[in-house]
Amino acid sequence: MKALIQTGSSLSACGHAQAGGRVSVPLKSDFLSIRAITTAAVLYVFRSLIDEDIPLNSGVLHPVKIILPECLLNPPEHESAVDCAAVVGGNVETSQRVVDVLLGALGVAAASQGTMNNLTFGDDTFGYYETICGGSGAVRDADGADAVHTHMTNTRLTDVEVLERRYPVRVHEFSIRRGSGGAGTFCGGDGVVRRIEFLRPLKVSILSERRCDYAPFGLDGGASAQPGLNQLLRAGADAPESLPGKVQLSVEPGDQLVIKTPGGGGFGDTAL
Repeated sequence: MKALIQTGSSLSACGHAQAGGRVSVPLKSDFLSIRAITTAAVLYVFRSLIDEDIPLNSGVLHPVKIILPECLLNPPEHESAVDCAAVVGGNVETSQRVVDVLLGALGVAAASQGTMNNLTFGDDTFGYYETICGGSGAVRDADGADAVHTHMTNTRLTDVEVLERRYPVRVHEFSIRRGSGGAGTFCGGDGVVRRIEFLRPLKVSILSERRCDYAPFGLDGGASAQPGLNQLLRAGADAPESLPGKVQLSVEPGDQLVIKTPGGGGFGDTAL
């Protein structure tokens, strides 16, 4: 994903396309966005740059022209809903990548965790859904925050006591993942470690980003943060198995899920 921002006396143009200006082919996944989601992300970024108490409405984008080709952020429309692209992950995941790219292009902030680490589990009798916090990106004059949701949401997790009383799980760990933020003149915020044991057979789904090689980037010489990591420790096993960022699986009593969320990127040369 790339952003080209051109500024004039009264106009900012934001364009999204692949390298070289080619229109990207929509992905065959549910991580596609739609123009409304992309527009909301652009509005959020520019509103955050305005140091005035103004209403949050479409007037913020009056001087902004968004040039958006047909791509993963603006998939083609079809008469039949069956032929239209799925956009489930576009709202909670792709929108955050748009924000990170724009804030990075403007030189305002390093990338934050860039994912909501969506976790669901349940069976035929119940379903539970939570999003898990991570690190925020550093800015030019301040470190990033540890263990927070950024950009998309700032929801609170269910208290451990309530979670364990109402659902067949046990929370073994919910801690700050020390050192996961990127180094720099100002350091990125740290992610978290969340370890949950399941007490009866359940179905589990994870929808997450910023895993493997796709770490939150640093700015102006700052280091990238550590990417996230999903693991499953089966009951009786000696070592955990690695899980992909998007996965559905069945668990048995005694199995433990470990989710380590990404940190935020650092800002400024670490040598300074």
